[in-house]
Amino acid sequence: MVTITELLADPAIKAYLLHMVGEEGIELLMRFPEGEEHSDEELAEMTEISLNTVRHTLYTLYEKRLAEYRRLKNSETGWLTYLWHLRLDRLHGVIEGDIRDALEHLGARLAYEERNDFYICKDCGVIYTFSDAAEWNFECPNCEEMLEHFDNELIATALRRRVEKIRESLGSA
Repeated sequence: MVTITELLADPAIKAYLLHMVGEEGIELLMRFPEGEEHSDEELAEMTEISLNTVRHTLYTLYEKRLAEYRRLKNSETGWLTYLWHLRLDRLHGVIEGDIRDALEHLGARLAYEERNDFYICKDCGVIYTFSDAAEWNFECPNCEEMLEHFDNELIATALRRRVEKIRESLGSA
């Protein structure tokens, strides 16, 4: 099993986790006792990271299925205790899933850019599709200036390049 130290040695993985849980979340991951399960209170005490940060990090990781918990009920008080453990073995699959989602969104945006003809109001800077511009007789509905054709080829080209690079990185070009 890969350790958190080994995972964080990869700059891309570190950047991904940093974006997800922040500096203190990374600190929690580095101090999380490997292969063990602990309550959020225990983790806060052991790591000297605030309980709110510990909980936020654990819930964020749980949403991505990178952390799991086991619930225990105290038979005398009825209180529930959640014992957390990490599932960082799933990290590569989660990252790939996020990349595929991003690819899908970029592909949809590229299709939108390729399917539409655009017009811009030079005064307001607002861009309209052909159908919207035609509906307003090619006059800006905000300032009534004439709309001009907007060449979106630079946007479409940039999107095509990004989509192609992501497909290459996934091995599905």
